Amino acid sequence: MCLQLTYVVKSGLVGFPLHQLNTKILPTLSATIPTPFPLVFSAPIVSFLSFIFSSPLSLPSSPPIFSPFPSSLPIRKKMATAFSPSKFAAQPFPLNTTSQNNPLTIPTIASPFLGSTRKLIRLCSSSNLNLRRRSGTVVAVSDVVKENKSKSTPNLLITKEEGLELYEDMVLGRAFEDMCAQMYYRGKMFGFVHLYNGQEAVSTGFIKLLKQQDSVVSTYRDHVHALSKGVSARAVMSELFGKTTGCCRGQGGSMHMFSREHNVLGGFAFIGEGIPVATGAAFTSKYKREVLKELDCDHVTLAFFGDGTCNNGQFFECLNMAALWKLPIVFVVENNLWAIGMSHLRATSDPQIYKKGPAFGMPGVHVDGMDVLKVREVAKEAIGRARRGEGPTLVECETYRFRGHSLADPDELRDPAEKAHYAARDPITALKKYLIENNLTSEADLKAIDKKIDEVVEEAVEFADESPVPPRSQLLENVFADPKGFGIGPDGRYRCEDPKFTEGTAQV
Repeated sequence: MCLQLTYVVKSGLVGFPLHQLNTKILPTLSATIPTPFPLVFSAPIVSFLSFIFSSPLSLPSSPPIFSPFPSSLPIRKKMATAFSPSKFAAQPFPLNTTSQNNPLTIPTIASPFLGSTRKLIRLCSSSNLNLRRRSGTVVAVSDVVKENKSKSTPNLLITKEEGLELYEDMVLGRAFEDMCAQMYYRGKMFGFVHLYNGQEAVSTGFIKLLKQQDSVVSTYRDHVHALSKGVSARAVMSELFGKTTGCCRGQGGSMHMFSREHNVLGGFAFIGEGIPVATGAAFTSKYKREVLKELDCDHVTLAFFGDGTCNNGQFFECLNMAALWKLPIVFVVENNLWAIGMSHLRATSDPQIYKKGPAFGMPGVHVDGMDVLKVREVAKEAIGRARRGEGPTLVECETYRFRGHSLADPDELRDPAEKAHYAARDPITALKKYLIENNLTSEADLKAIDKKIDEVVEEAVEFADESPVPPRSQLLENVFADPKGFGIGPDGRYRCEDPKFTEGTAQV
């Protein structure tokens, strides 16, 4: 509490409930503050606090200057030092979080790094759950998942065709994002652009199992989700360029990919906003099947979001609704360990996100998100449960982004050793090694795919660059229910095409 007050007083934040503090704290504050965090109270601050608590606050003699940064370092180095992951124990999670023989292995005992003791578990039908709500027993993981007594997976988890499809999709995502970085720095894209490098195994492992009618709801890091669902590289790149040939006609941009044709229900710039939309899409599927008697409607929805979203109220509300109504949805947490510059281990009371699933009566599974084959096996089970009407699943995919939060982020807050640690586990390199070692393909075949993808991405850039920008008349489309009341003049033309009207609007 004292440490929180330190930052409140120094930074001038007003959200901290000062009136709830014990009035005895303030007079002795200088003695109780830990030595690495000395305070300097200005006279107005002292007067304000003394007034609030009706207790005089004396200043320590010769107070040291409050600063968490070494004064000799330049400001950028100061930030990197002060918020170093090693300083706050933000070490990476364990790597072997999933058994090679059973992809549904999850931690059962917590450790500083998400635990080392694990059980083999099998997702069970929610109809067989014994939640014992009336007895007051706390719902535990064992109440939601059963012991896996056998069922080991074969050594070869995929066929050659499946392996090449996975590889091509992941390479497309990586090459596309690398090209986005080039185009952004050349001024072809505007606003914030968040890249997906390093997380490809999650998108590919889940989305390539979906049917055409299944839905995907994404975040602001949504380019690769759209590509995996079938939106063309041309359409996504054009959208990033703000051109009419984009999947949203240039109006969505990087963070709002949408395609009705492919059931991509949007990327969302604010964290957590997409989860209610995904839950609504899942409810639509259940309503069509059970109320409208469309018995062939077995549509499944995937809701993608990050670890930072899991402290958001919408996350918990939608878990509750989905479990209560047994909605056909899979909540996919792309836990890349960082919410912009905030380490996941510093931001939540329990970093094991998958445990939040059993609290609502749904299975929670943790999987190595750097291994597309393990992700795919977990996704099969979770999507299958949803399609069979057995309810939702919460899947935590431990992954890592290879670039900063966005292309505007210099990425100085993460420990270089941590970044190197995960870079050595590149999911594309791992899949390539698996395919070759198991004689599913050859180096030459994979190089041919690489070349093909490079050509696809380069052609997408050329197409986007040559495409037209939206006309001014498009400004008023999809804004008013009846554009005639405002947007169209007496002559039947859009008023925004009249320079005088546009200039007048700008002045107003």
